[in-house]
Amino acid sequence: MNKAVMMGMGLLILGNVFSALYDVSVKWLPDGADAASFLLVRQCLSVLMVLPFWLASKNTATKHFKLHFFRSNLGCIGAVCFIMGLMMLPLATASALFFSGPIMIMVMGALFLKEKVSPVQWATITLGFIGILILLRPSEINWYGVIVLVAAFTFAVGQLTLKGLPKTECPTNALMYYNLLSIPLVLVMTQLFGGISISWEMVGVALLSNTFLLTYHWFCVLAYRQAQASDIAIAEYTGLLFCVFLGWLWFDEWLDALSWFGAALIVLPSLVLPWLVAKARKLSKQAKALDVLPETDVSLAKTAD
Repeated sequence: MNKAVMMGMGLLILGNVFSALYDVSVKWLPDGADAASFLLVRQCLSVLMVLPFWLASKNTATKHFKLHFFRSNLGCIGAVCFIMGLMMLPLATASALFFSGPIMIMVMGALFLKEKVSPVQWATITLGFIGILILLRPSEINWYGVIVLVAAFTFAVGQLTLKGLPKTECPTNALMYYNLLSIPLVLVMTQLFGGISISWEMVGVALLSNTFLLTYHWFCVLAYRQAQASDIAIAEYTGLLFCVFLGWLWFDEWLDALSWFGAALIVLPSLVLPWLVAKARKLSKQAKALDVLPETDVSLAKTAD
């Protein structure tokens, strides 16, 4: 594994600690809170929090406004879906479904960015899809689970579009435009939810969740610029481990046996299969080296004669 890939994966793992904390913070919303109002407060606070860093960067101009606009509004739709899922589903279940996102990243990276996907990665995708079906339980389908999958899809598209931003563009641009440009759409969403409903408790939760989420997005911007998406997307799965642990620690939530199996099919193949392939390649190289040694010894003996 080259240095860029290791750096990208390390940044994503650190980012996912904050992603898990964000998921937890949504569970702290007061009773009666709606997803759209919470998102509106969160977006407005995000703009205020990022603004000083954005202005200090002195690099606020962008030549990729359309891309930022697309990412922002698509991400806004996904955010509402995921907030609804977190409010209605156990933390571990919602997180396990959301972590189908890296599978989608690999598939779309191969289809649209022409990134190379190995047979091992395709096997990971297949097993992960089976795991999603197990978690969704098609015979007793939970529509909030489907909503979380929509959120995962928007997340995957958003991460892939980061590749369209040049490395010279300041990361604060991506954070600022991501939150600012979607505010009009969020205002429309609040009307669909029955109007804006805000409390000081919601503002406090939004402030806390923003701190976690903006930190996560910062790490993502840095990570996906280090290496191709399909190489480092598997590191996103570490967030599920953090979510399961925090769900058990703070909310006494736990997956049943079948759900554990489904989550394992999503996560473990992406962690274990690449390691097994790398180990097999290493053993193969060692075997070839041993085969060459006798021939080398014979050649040296002939030279000595």
